[in-house]
Amino acid sequence: MVFIFTPVMNESEVKKHIKGYTGFIKENEGEILEEDFWGMKQLAYPIQKKTTGIYFVTEYKGTGELVDALELKAKRDSSVLRFLTVRLDKYAIKYNADKRAGLVGRNKKVKNKPQENKSDNQAGDGKAADSKPQGGK
Repeated sequence: MVFIFTPVMNESEVKKHIKGYTGFIKENEGEILEEDFWGMKQLAYPIQKKTTGIYFVTEYKGTGELVDALELKAKRDSSVLRFLTVRLDKYAIKYNADKRAGLVGRNKKVKNKPQENKSDNQAGDGKAADSKPQGGK
């Protein structure tokens, strides 16, 4: 779920609201998988005469009743400019799990590549192996 909070709030108020939403998810038998605070971002278009918003993304597991209750809570909260709930399919869930494990994405863990031995590239007579043959077409 993506939340866009009003930019008028200070950092402590935003953290209080985030704790409120994550606590609400946990109280209603939901499981938080990941939280990502994006911070202040420019909006594509003005919302309630505001051109910036504070973004927060959370991935959680829960029932349909939890989603309904969470959306109702966000609709009633005047500090939330917009919110977006997305249901992930099995491929997106697998991708996100792999991303958290460091198998894909920006923080992908790269295995060490074996170093090429430069002595293999040179012939025994001192000439490089990729030199052109003499006298042929």
